[in-house]
Amino acid sequence: MSDGGDYGHGRDPGSQGGAGRLTTRTRLPGSEGGGRPPSRPGRSLVTVVGVVVLLIAAIAFANRGDDGGDPRADEGRNGGAQSQPTAPSGKKPVDSAKTPATGFPHTRQGAESAAANFAVALVSADIIKPGKRDELIQQIFAPGKVAEMRTKMDKAYSPKFLDNLGLDENGEAKNGMTYVSRTSPVGTKTRAYSGSKAKLDVWCTGVFGTAGDKSTNPVTSDWFTLQLDLRWEDGDWKVQSFAQKEGPAPVNGDNRASGADEIADAVDEYGGFTYAR
Repeated sequence: MSDGGDYGHGRDPGSQGGAGRLTTRTRLPGSEGGGRPPSRPGRSLVTVVGVVVLLIAAIAFANRGDDGGDPRADEGRNGGAQSQPTAPSGKKPVDSAKTPATGFPHTRQGAESAAANFAVALVSADIIKPGKRDELIQQIFAPGKVAEMRTKMDKAYSPKFLDNLGLDENGEAKNGMTYVSRTSPVGTKTRAYSGSKAKLDVWCTGVFGTAGDKSTNPVTSDWFTLQLDLRWEDGDWKVQSFAQKEGPAPVNGDNRASGADEIADAVDEYGGFTYAR
């Protein structure tokens, strides 16, 4: 992913107890698929890199102009950036029947959980579908940002943009093709937290592209970080602004790249997670 520098398309660390072994919970598989990421094809393949570049260009464009301020401006405040595994808090879970989940606790941990779930939704296959995008925007963004983000994303995910991805105007792949855009949070970091506001980073990996024998955008993996500014509004955490940057990315492994049919089958057979915690 390229670092556009603009706010772009984009948990409370388990610090409550201090000492003790910390664990991470993951809840409730959903209906969207998700297999093991294939090895990234050679970087010289323009078509492989192209789909990721297109996606990032769109999400960067979608939020361009937001006055979210420098996402690093408050770094160091309230103890500076903090990163710890998320531990069970004993509090009632959020409403994970929705995608993304709602009802996050008004705590640092709740803000990080919200950021991780928002990252999954903001770089999902649903965000490019007009029929589902409006619902996601309404749920994710602060009320004062909904209309603005709806206009920007409708412009970013234009029919021409979708056609470049091999999709129709409804964001659907052609017959015999399976479009994949799935993000998995690897970790979160709180850069600043004041109770009503939170600045967070979500380190992510994901698989993106179109699986099919005639695909010109084969499914490839990527590593990136989403930077989200959240605000506590209407009894829940909402996105005020967000940005993206490339990496951190590990050295590519030597996994065998799976064929298009295997990837497409994995998307259909493996349910994505509706709630990351």
